[in-house]
Amino acid sequence: MQAVHDLFNNETLRRLFLKLRYVMALALLVLLLAFMRREWLLPAFLVSLFGELIQVWAFASLVKNEELTARGPYVLVRNPMYLGRYFLILGFLLLFGSLWLVIAYTVLYYFYMVNRVQREERRLVRLLGEPYENYRRTTNRFWPHFTRLGDKAVRFFDWQVLIRNNGHWNLLSAMAAYIFLFLYALYFLPGG
Repeated sequence: MQAVHDLFNNETLRRLFLKLRYVMALALLVLLLAFMRREWLLPAFLVSLFGELIQVWAFASLVKNEELTARGPYVLVRNPMYLGRYFLILGFLLLFGSLWLVIAYTVLYYFYMVNRVQREERRLVRLLGEPYENYRRTTNRFWPHFTRLGDKAVRFFDWQVLIRNNGHWNLLSAMAAYIFLFLYALYFLPGG
């Protein structure tokens, strides 16, 4: 198991993945054109939209590297951005109609998320100190505290913070990809 964690913490592989992430997203889109299951289009879109909404909310709440963010979705869970990203990508993968692909993705994403968050939390402890330690003690890493939905801070959303974090580009990219896939399905797939 340690070998798997070491692989996900390999600095060279992480840098390579970062450089290739847009190429890999484009490759996924091309593969979808060849193997997409039309009947999964709406459910996949809804799963991705759910993930994208979580990410947008997190983008609109997070002030990176300057202050402890304990508002918006960060009231409910410490890592909403990664949860949102899981569902966003899961939606696209559902279009292949393969349970095995979903299981493989979930396992890989688990290792990615656990290792990424551990690295990030070590950095945040150094950067933010005791306030972050207190936040870690009271807020779950991955499973949301739904009992906190009544907290006023949950309703936080700042458009300027969203724009500063480039969350609008994330949203526009995901929606453009789905519009493209819907049009492709409508005009080029059987039953369209």
